[in-house]
Amino acid sequence: MPAAHRPGLRVDSRLTIPESELSWRFSRSSGPGGQGVNTADSRVELVWDVAGSAVLSPIHKERILERLSGRLVEGVLTIAASEHRAQLRNRDAARARLVSLVVEALRPPSPPRRPTGPSRGSKERRLKAKKHRTDIKQLRRPPHD
Repeated sequence: MPAAHRPGLRVDSRLTIPESELSWRFSRSSGPGGQGVNTADSRVELVWDVAGSAVLSPIHKERILERLSGRLVEGVLTIAASEHRAQLRNRDAARARLVSLVVEALRPPSPPRRPTGPSRGSKERRLKAKKHRTDIKQLRRPPHD
């Protein structure tokens, strides 16, 4: 389906970002393209206002804002793509990058690690190594009668 007719950007089975929340900016790319670089606006910037999004639940919004805080400017996420010569391919690349960022940010946190004590084998190895060092240092001392 052409980009203009898509109902939105599908992130996963429960979340689709509507096209109305996404805005695009285009500019001249510095990448490949020969003389076409000077005339075609192939560089793409995809802008999504995460803080103002209506489709995110409060929990998802908080998680995205926290995990992507280094990439957000006042709650707005901007993704630039200029690796392709064609604007359409750069649009698809920006879309894919946005989806992967959001999926990664929405992943539930891993369960906390339960601390465990050292194993019996590791204790024995540690004590054996200490004994070995002791023996080595004993041999360095002058003999005492």
